Amino acid sequence: MPVTEEMLSGSSTVGIEVLAADPPGAPRKSVPETRSRFARRALMLDFAVLTAIALFVNAVSPTESPTIPGGIPDTPTGWLVVFSAAIIFCFYLRGMYVPPLRLEFVEALRLVVSSTALAVVVTMTARVLFANDAYVAVETVRYWLVAIAGLTAGRAVVLWLEVRARRAGEATRRTLIVGGGRVGMLAATRLLKEPELGLRPVGFLDDDPLDADAAPGGLPVLTDRTLESAVGELGVNHVIIAFSRASHEELLAVARDCWRLGVSVSVVPRLFEIQGERVITEHLGGLPLVEMRPSNPHGWQFRVKYALDRVVAALALLVLLPVFALIALAVRITMGSPILYRQLRVGRDGHTFEMLKFRTLRASAPGAEADADWADEQLGEAVGAEYDPIADRITHVGAFLRRWSGDELPQLWNVLRGDMSLIGPRPERASYVARFEQGLYRYGDRHRVKSGLTGWAQVNGLRGKTSLMDRTEWDNHYIENWSLWLDLKILLLTLKALVHGQARELSMHGETLR
Repeated sequence: MPVTEEMLSGSSTVGIEVLAADPPGAPRKSVPETRSRFARRALMLDFAVLTAIALFVNAVSPTESPTIPGGIPDTPTGWLVVFSAAIIFCFYLRGMYVPPLRLEFVEALRLVVSSTALAVVVTMTARVLFANDAYVAVETVRYWLVAIAGLTAGRAVVLWLEVRARRAGEATRRTLIVGGGRVGMLAATRLLKEPELGLRPVGFLDDDPLDADAAPGGLPVLTDRTLESAVGELGVNHVIIAFSRASHEELLAVARDCWRLGVSVSVVPRLFEIQGERVITEHLGGLPLVEMRPSNPHGWQFRVKYALDRVVAALALLVLLPVFALIALAVRITMGSPILYRQLRVGRDGHTFEMLKFRTLRASAPGAEADADWADEQLGEAVGAEYDPIADRITHVGAFLRRWSGDELPQLWNVLRGDMSLIGPRPERASYVARFEQGLYRYGDRHRVKSGLTGWAQVNGLRGKTSLMDRTEWDNHYIENWSLWLDLKILLLTLKALVHGQARELSMHGETLR
């Protein structure tokens, strides 16, 4: 996700705790050993699942059929082996036996479906070319459908075990950050907040750090050590090269020394603000040329996306009419009129529109803002004296609606009107946008696309009174790396959050009845 040094100046390290350090000189696991454990576990489980699927399908497959005399025959054992081997090989090509940084079930589901689909095509093609058996498609597809469910469940188990191991410190890589500037400090801050990533910061190496006393979690800043001595002293098995005042030659030597010492390396690239997921690398001799291809918010893909938004919103409004009626009745009984809450928000290209919600709060004092203190804090300003705490104004019905995001349902009408999209950056109040655009780096870039009912920042925990700098960063990353799969991923993560009834901060985007 792209960030800048301007964005990092306000990063907070409050509430970060460092995991208990291993004794100095403690033996460290090598990177290959850490990865091979994950690979062995995943491979063994995949093999067991594929074996169980073969036995299950042959056991329950119909032997008699009114349309197929004699029923569907069992697939020859040889082709079952080919199919299973093709799946495992596709998993290998997609990197599914290497532990990912983020252990995301939704991403694992995508890889399972796409990899097994490719294995099906390969197996069917081979059978037609070499055997031309009857019922090739039926026999292969029935295994594929069961394999998707079984392998997805197996992958979920593997990821769950890896998360447990990382949180317990058993599958983590002790990480040294080369560079004690703002970027390096932010990298450590985020790794400390997410131990399930498996990279455990143990210190910084920089002979000219920005501020050694500002290191998050009290991590040591080594200013008088060589890389080799730091690796041995701290038991390092992974290095992140962040921004540093060191020369190009020095940082290149650091990377090569890491490989010589058997330590893996990650690099925060220069110009990382424009680094995206769509990149093409060409070479002029040994000189790489990296071409970035960000998504075009004004291209045909987004026009198709917005058209689909309206179709889905129209269908959802029809299906949810009984739910709307029940919520409206509950709001009317508990809070009276009006039932809907209207507020000016800013959407695509600075367009102002009236966003709709079901009311969840009783009337507030005229002119008071529910989270003016939060807005002042995000801009680095002194918190004003007059803001509107809403904990005493929310009703039981309002609390229920907020917990399950039922108060947001009227925004389907905003989507149908074309003011919003189903997925995109959440719209901000018109009264705050001008201040945020002036005080926060790249905040205005969020308005390149339509605002959404849910977004990439929200499904990654940036709801309520969270960092607006971080939210801006995630929103711009979504815009510049948009894809249909990313929208689907956000939708699945949103449904997961709704199923778990994740409550929102009561004071974020509070209602101000005027």
